[in-house]
Amino acid sequence: MIDRTNLLWYRDAVYYELHVKSFYDSNNDGIGDFNGLREKLDYLKGLGIDCVWLLPFYKSPMRDDGYDISDYYSIQPEYGTIQDFRKFLDEAHDMGIRVIADLVLNHVSDQHPWFQEAIKSRDSPYHDWFVWSDTDQKYKGVRIIFIDTEKSNWTWEPNTQQYYWHRFYSHQPDLNYDNPAVREEIKNVVRFWLRMGLDGFRCDAVPYLFEREGTSCENLPETHQYFKELRRMIDEEFPGCILLAEANQWPTEAKQYFGNGDEFHMAFNFPLMPRIFIALARENAFPIEDIIKQTLPIPENCDWMIFLRNHDELTLEMVTDEERDIMFSEYAKIPRMRLNLGIRRRLAPLVDNDRATLELLHAMLLTLPGNPILYYGDEINMGDNIYLGDRNGVRTPMQWSADRNAGFSKCDPEMLYSPVITNPNYHYETFNVEAQSRLQTSFLNWLKRIIRVRKRYSLVLGRGEIEFLHGGNERVLAYLRKYGEQRMLCLFNLSKKPTYLQLDLKEYRGYTPVETISQEPFPPIGELPYFFTLPGRAYFWFELQQTQGGAQ
Repeated sequence: MIDRTNLLWYRDAVYYELHVKSFYDSNNDGIGDFNGLREKLDYLKGLGIDCVWLLPFYKSPMRDDGYDISDYYSIQPEYGTIQDFRKFLDEAHDMGIRVIADLVLNHVSDQHPWFQEAIKSRDSPYHDWFVWSDTDQKYKGVRIIFIDTEKSNWTWEPNTQQYYWHRFYSHQPDLNYDNPAVREEIKNVVRFWLRMGLDGFRCDAVPYLFEREGTSCENLPETHQYFKELRRMIDEEFPGCILLAEANQWPTEAKQYFGNGDEFHMAFNFPLMPRIFIALARENAFPIEDIIKQTLPIPENCDWMIFLRNHDELTLEMVTDEERDIMFSEYAKIPRMRLNLGIRRRLAPLVDNDRATLELLHAMLLTLPGNPILYYGDEINMGDNIYLGDRNGVRTPMQWSADRNAGFSKCDPEMLYSPVITNPNYHYETFNVEAQSRLQTSFLNWLKRIIRVRKRYSLVLGRGEIEFLHGGNERVLAYLRKYGEQRMLCLFNLSKKPTYLQLDLKEYRGYTPVETISQEPFPPIGELPYFFTLPGRAYFWFELQQTQGGAQ
């Protein structure tokens, strides 16, 4: 059962992102559903997951995989019913797993009844629920996010003889948050799902709610003010529920979404994610250390959500041109791998399925400041299909077994919402849960073990401060995590070659470094520099245990 008294649960959790349609199909129509997801809760519990993030499951024409919502108060029929959702939610809670859901606040589908009413006439009561202009020259200079498909943030509507504003696809008109009715209706949507038992929301595209001439129309004070109102409502009416911000911004702007601990509970650390890959490409720890220092400190009751990959392209909007060139040359050599200003690849293909690199990346993910989120399928090193449109190549069916359709569904293969991965290097017959569960040395079983280790140290790793250490070797990322009396030393060789490191640890003389996975003690720390050797792409987690007579 869930501990409702722990209001800071989100700072100690391991998260898992999935799409209902992609996880498991219980009725063999080729599309995953809530009953199928409920059947796989045991798997998630065994993996060590504390909270599941669901991609949009609301009614939608599915032109943007559910991010184009046509009814906030219903469920996409293929996924099941409200009753199916409630049953899934209840069983998840019974197993101690919380659930948060994607909430698209910035825009709706052009098929939403609000917009269909709005375009009937300029006199429609819903007309002012959207952002209109008689010219497409308003808000000039505001960046276009989907540069591969959209040429403008304005689209002409012949019925009203006006342009409507959209920051994303032209079939996703932006809501007008200057209208009090819109602001209140979104609060009602939040109340509807939280009353049902949902534990919070991942809020999509939060920087773009308001527009003002002469600005970038991002991160405006009005946007922050609205989220403070939303947070206040949740704290008062639904204590223990959380808001998670998707704000793909530079650190200074991203940190502002925490407010003074009175805005978002959590925010994705978009600045960190690409710099982890840049550090690997350069074999240099500086990009990681530098960006983390820029993202800290934050309010005590807030935390970052850290990730390696997710359902979108690996976004490179908030990096320099030089860093973007490094990422493209190292991780997206074929132009088809690129989309907008990003890379549409899953984690394993990004690093050529190199086991040592994958372990190193997850060892960092589980120990850097913030809370880790895994993307479904990455735990079994799933491949991708860059020849599917948009970002669909990283949203293929979960691979459960070597049976037909990767065990995802018993339907005819032609009925699947998406083909399964059959590339020989990542074929579902090899990369599936059943096969990896049987093999003790598999990546899946390694990940389960290391998540269990992380849970033993959830306070120091989830809430502790970080101190970077330097031993004259830029190829090694070294830091201490500290919380209360706990100390954990983490070392990562970013190079493919063996290397060494000498650290001045005399502050901890008399302490014994105990390797956390094997529980093997290393020699006690003394006055002299402590010497470590690391194989290529190797890592160590040490708990510094104070021995009798050690330093205070």
